[in-house]
Amino acid sequence: MDMMIYKNEPNEHLVVYELDQINKEVIFAARETDVTFIWNTGEQLDISVDRDSYRLEQHQIIFLSGFHKVDNLYFKTARMVRFSQPFYRVSRDSVSNGGRDLLSSGFSQLPIAKLDKHSLSCFEMSWGAFCTEMQEKGLFQKEMLQTILKQMLILASRNYNTSKRSDKPETSQRNLIQEFNYLVEIHFAEHRTVSFYASKLNKSPKTLANLFSTLSDRAPLNIIHDRIMAQAKRLINYTDQSIKEIAYTLGYDDIQTFSRFFKNKEGISPSQYREKYANVYS
Repeated sequence: MDMMIYKNEPNEHLVVYELDQINKEVIFAARETDVTFIWNTGEQLDISVDRDSYRLEQHQIIFLSGFHKVDNLYFKTARMVRFSQPFYRVSRDSVSNGGRDLLSSGFSQLPIAKLDKHSLSCFEMSWGAFCTEMQEKGLFQKEMLQTILKQMLILASRNYNTSKRSDKPETSQRNLIQEFNYLVEIHFAEHRTVSFYASKLNKSPKTLANLFSTLSDRAPLNIIHDRIMAQAKRLINYTDQSIKEIAYTLGYDDIQTFSRFFKNKEGISPSQYREKYANVYS
């Protein structure tokens, strides 16, 4: 079957697609509460997201939040799973909750996982289980679908972390980084200081800085700033909000402070950025 849909409560849904050139338009219809992952089953997949281009090899998977804007997509064969956050909510209190590092990564850098041979076999079996469960609609269907989804997210997460680092950090350290990213995703529009997140994690800012310098290629403050910039660019590119309205949405009390921040990161002002890309894509 090309498409399978599960719906329960108004905000709970899971959609599974065998993508082709006819139905690929569904990729462009994500809601803000959706999480989507696209599994390239063909030789190559080219996708443009928020005007950045990505090329996926066979059996690579890219993860998207509902805030991402897919501009273009070219592929031969692919599969897509899309689910609402209420259907499968990652708990920040559960370190064992499947896919937490993928779904709470902040999405300022899109997670892309490459399936190894074992994971690919498991993914194929999980896909078959999805198809069977969607059609049978048996007792405890929601719980079964959540279990299958969790398995796929865990497998993808393992491959994602393996590709990122061969020297894996201690579990407690890895969880702390995931927790920081999770908190940034929730609070970036209201809180822009490392001290706020350090307090939430019961750590000092210096401890966080030292941890990230050892285990990450980005400092905590850079992660916060990158998340703000990613959202700022999306609002500038894809909404009619004024720069002043965007600044307010992102927690800035005045447009001057926001404009200085944006220009310092991008090299041009928000207004110049909007004009530049309006001319490119007009």
